[in-house]
Amino acid sequence: MAEAAARIGRPSREAVANAVLALALLAAPLIALQAGEPYYVNLSTRVAILAMAGVGLNLALGYGGMVSFGHAAFFGLGGYVAGIAAHHAFNYDLFMAWPVELEGTNQLLAIWPVALLVSGLAALLIGAFSLRTAGVQFIMITLAFAQMIYYFAISFPDYGGEDGLPIYTRNALPGLNTFDPLTFFLVAYGALMLAIGFTWVIMGARFGAALQAARMNETRLATTGIAPYPVKLTAFVLSGMITGLAGALFADLNGFVDPSMLSWHRSGEIMIFVILGGVGRLFGPVAGAALFVLMELFIGQWTEHWMLVLGLVLLTVVLFASGGLMGLLAGKPRHD
Repeated sequence: MAEAAARIGRPSREAVANAVLALALLAAPLIALQAGEPYYVNLSTRVAILAMAGVGLNLALGYGGMVSFGHAAFFGLGGYVAGIAAHHAFNYDLFMAWPVELEGTNQLLAIWPVALLVSGLAALLIGAFSLRTAGVQFIMITLAFAQMIYYFAISFPDYGGEDGLPIYTRNALPGLNTFDPLTFFLVAYGALMLAIGFTWVIMGARFGAALQAARMNETRLATTGIAPYPVKLTAFVLSGMITGLAGALFADLNGFVDPSMLSWHRSGEIMIFVILGGVGRLFGPVAGAALFVLMELFIGQWTEHWMLVLGLVLLTVVLFASGGLMGLLAGKPRHD
């Protein structure tokens, strides 16, 4: 009895691993500044933003079993919202003159809701069609929609077309200097923690239980009186919105947005974060994005073929560590 009581009061290995990851990511830019290496502050920001995109996909893929190969569409749309708003603000012209006048803006508190809305509407449209299929058909339909948006961006010269759209000044938050690398990191880190917290809350609620039940057996869920389709569509929309917000932050970080943010390569990268870190793990995308960025940095210095090494690591994870990095650190998840 005493041993059982002690086990109940003790945090799980996964909770400890999550806390260590969160603190390590927060500490990395602070250590970098103390060491006189400001470049690593921006690198930490990149990890946080890409991890946030992975958190979005993880909601659909890891918890809902929806293998989407089109999440770059939401990532890129969020980026283009930030880029287009900043473009019109810089040129002091109207984004839209009819039926209502809309001016460009460099205020993130105005840009982020629009990024969430645009990516959410796109996810609603794509999900409404693709979720009527399953398996390979679902993968291909999400990919097809993303490629349609990608080619539209390429053929739209008003916003740079294939050359992309520069963001000349970083978008602003009231009371904060977003030009300061550490401040912008803290903004991105806060957004990541909010996305993870939101995922944790909804997966701990009845909606989360219904979503995981839909992933395991839709027929059995339907027999309880809960229709799987609206549950999965809601999760898909929320997933797209989180990924879209990450895209808006990514565009601001780079000071540039281009169609590569919408390409299937980006969808593949986001999926790699999730698989490397651990599908269905709360902090899996954080671990996966950190490993991806570090491999790109250090192995990329030695060879331009660093993706070959990444592929070998990914193959090893899939074959021998199905729980990803978080599975190695934290063991088998409770819901498995």
